[in-house]
Amino acid sequence: MKKLIQFGENVPGYNIPVLNEREVRAAAGILFLFTYTSLMAILFKGYFPLIKYVISGFLADFLIRVFINPKFAPTLILGRLIVKNQTPEYVGAAQKKFAWIIGVFLSSFMFILMVIVNSYSPITGITCLICLIFLFFESVFGICLGCKVYPWFFKEKAQYCPGEICEVKDRQPIQKVSGSQLLILLGFIVFIIMIIIFFRETFSIKPFDLFGIENHTATK
Repeated sequence: MKKLIQFGENVPGYNIPVLNEREVRAAAGILFLFTYTSLMAILFKGYFPLIKYVISGFLADFLIRVFINPKFAPTLILGRLIVKNQTPEYVGAAQKKFAWIIGVFLSSFMFILMVIVNSYSPITGITCLICLIFLFFESVFGICLGCKVYPWFFKEKAQYCPGEICEVKDRQPIQKVSGSQLLILLGFIVFIIMIIIFFRETFSIKPFDLFGIENHTATK
């Protein structure tokens, strides 16, 4: 039973329970995809059932992660299948547990408002946006925002962070950003803004069917 209900894996060479960051990122990407899709269904179609299914699954998945064992969470199992041929990247389990507890609170709040009460409001919209931001940073950048807050509540230092960010060290030359690179980035942002200003009306014109497929289908 003790091995059944635990948080993190005991891996030789690591003095604390750890998780495979590659699986965690894959699972975050899966949750992001479903959450984003369900929100788009609301924004463009006014379709709410999908988000209710997603919230229910989201909450169940995080409850399993936190209170039973992460290796039994469906999205982490799917993530493991996806990245099984990649070399594991081990990270400390303690800070991940804290981050996922935040996920439990957010998903529980959404479950109560949208599934049980069957309501929506700016509050639910903002909560969903926060969840999306957390999932996006985890899956795309490998940055666990919840883990960033971990040191505020616990005195012990987080160990084995993704990308070794817990360790204080100088960045390698390939990681440094030069002044010219920053200018290029700034110039690109200005370029995009200028396109929006001067080509807004032109880009708003609906494209025509180059091969007339739509018209041909309509005449049948």
